[in-house]
Amino acid sequence: MTESLEAGDRVRYANGGTALTGIYIAERDGMAVIKLDSGYNIGASPEKLERVGRAAPQPPAGAGIVIQDPALPELSIISTGGTIASRIDYRTGAVTSQFSANDILRSIPELGDIARYRDRQVASILSENMRPAIWQALARAIYDEIRHGTSGVIVTHGTDTMASSAAAVRFMLRTPVPVVFVGSQRSADRPSSDNAMNTLCSAAVAAGDLGEVAVVMHATTNDDRCAVHRATRVRKMHTSRRDAFQSMGMAPLGSVDYPSLAVTLSDEAVRRGAEEPGLHDTLEERCALLQFYPGMPPGILDAFEGYAGLVIVGTGLGHVATDWIPKLRDRIEGGTTVVMTSQCLHGRVCDRVYNTGRDLLRAGVIEGEDMLPEVALVKLMWVLGNEPDPERAGVLMQTDLAGEIRRRSI
Repeated sequence: MTESLEAGDRVRYANGGTALTGIYIAERDGMAVIKLDSGYNIGASPEKLERVGRAAPQPPAGAGIVIQDPALPELSIISTGGTIASRIDYRTGAVTSQFSANDILRSIPELGDIARYRDRQVASILSENMRPAIWQALARAIYDEIRHGTSGVIVTHGTDTMASSAAAVRFMLRTPVPVVFVGSQRSADRPSSDNAMNTLCSAAVAAGDLGEVAVVMHATTNDDRCAVHRATRVRKMHTSRRDAFQSMGMAPLGSVDYPSLAVTLSDEAVRRGAEEPGLHDTLEERCALLQFYPGMPPGILDAFEGYAGLVIVGTGLGHVATDWIPKLRDRIEGGTTVVMTSQCLHGRVCDRVYNTGRDLLRAGVIEGEDMLPEVALVKLMWVLGNEPDPERAGVLMQTDLAGEIRRRSI
C-alpha cells in the first residue's frame, strides 16, 4: 500500500503474469505513478505495489567540480530552457534541466574532450512561450560572448520553436564564430534520448570552422550522424522523430559523424572569420502570420488593423481568394506591409502567372520568393524594425540577407 511508500522508493508492480519494476513517484487520483526502468511513467493500482528498495540518491546540482582543460578552446553555453542535461525529480516525475557547465560536464563528460565551457542562462521557459523580447535578449547575450572572445556558442532550446529562434538571431546577429542551436526530441531519462549525442555534435560544430548560425540535430533515426542546418532554411517536420529537423530547399550545410564527432561542411557553409561581429537587434513586434484556407472570410483581416506587417501563407504560387484583394489593399494603404508566402514549403511564390496573383501585386502585396513562412515573419519583424521607408523595406524583403532566399528553387 502507498501509505508506507515514499517518492524515490523502488517498487515492483505485479499484474497477472506481468511484473515490472521502477521508481514510485506519487499517488494521484487514487493511482500510484511509477517511473519504469524503461523511462516511461505508468499508473498502477496501489494495492499491487511492493516496495523492494530505495532509488540511488542523486547528488545535488553543482556537486563535484569538474576540472576543465585550459589548453582547449572555450565555448559558451547559453540556455533558454532546452534540456541539455537532465535529472529526474522523483516527487513529480518531471525531468528538470541543468544549466551550469559543471552539471552538463558531469552528465556528458565526453564534452570535456572537445572544449572548456562557460555558461549563461537567458531564459527558462517552454519553447512555446518564446517571444521576440527573448530573441533580442538572446542575440545580445550571444554578441556579448563573441565580444569577450568565445570560440563558439551553443544555444540550448526547446525544439518546437527552435527554428524560428535561430532565424531571428541570424537576422539580428553577424558572427565570425559558430552559433549552434541544439535541442532534444526525447528527454534524458528515456533510453531513446537524443540529448547527449546532439549536444556532443553541437559542441564539435561550435569548436569547428563554421561561421554562421545553425541548428544541429539528428540526421537519421539512428545514433550515427547529426545534420548541420542553416538557421534560415530549417524546419521541424515531425512531432517526435529524432530526425525531425530538415533543411528546406537546400541540402544541409554539413554533418557530424557519431561517435567520431568528425565534422564535414559543404562549400556553401560560411566559414569561421568570414563576418565581422555586429548586432542590430531592433524588432517590430506588430507583425503576424496568417494561413489562408478555402472559404476563409476576408473580414478576418480587420483584426490586423494597425499592424505594421503581415505574412500570408497562401495557396500554391501565393494566392488567396479574390474577395480578399480589396481588404488587403485597405490594409496596405493603411500602412501594413503584406508579404505573400506559400503553404507548399518547396518552390517559389510567383504572382504573375494567374489573374489573382497579378491583382495581388497591383494591390501592393510583396512576393516572398521561396522563404519559409515563419522565416518571412521574423525577417519582416527585423526589416520593419530597422528600415522605416516602406519602399526600401519591400526591397529588403525580396533581398537575400541571411541565406533565407535561394537563387534557384529545388
